[in-house]
Amino acid sequence: MEKRNIHFQVDNGLKARHIAMMVQEASKYESSIYIQFGEKKVNAKSIMGMMTLGVDLDKELEISAEGVDEQEALEGILSFLGGGEA
Repeated sequence: MEKRNIHFQVDNGLKARHIAMMVQEASKYESSIYIQFGEKKVNAKSIMGMMTLGVDLDKELEISAEGVDEQEALEGILSFLGGGEA
């Protein structure tokens, strides 16, 4: 399992359009990908799960990926989110 913490850097928080695009990015990979914000951990491939996170600008997120392409998956999601490591 690969895991990293990042500072979320999208202006005005994670909105529906951003969420849809991130779910599309996550769905490119075979690995399981999860995003945790506070006590909430959701599947990054689930649009409904992602909508429940309620993430704001400049908050710390934990991104984890597990599977055959976990490193590539983690890098893809980090790149999408701006890659600002914590």
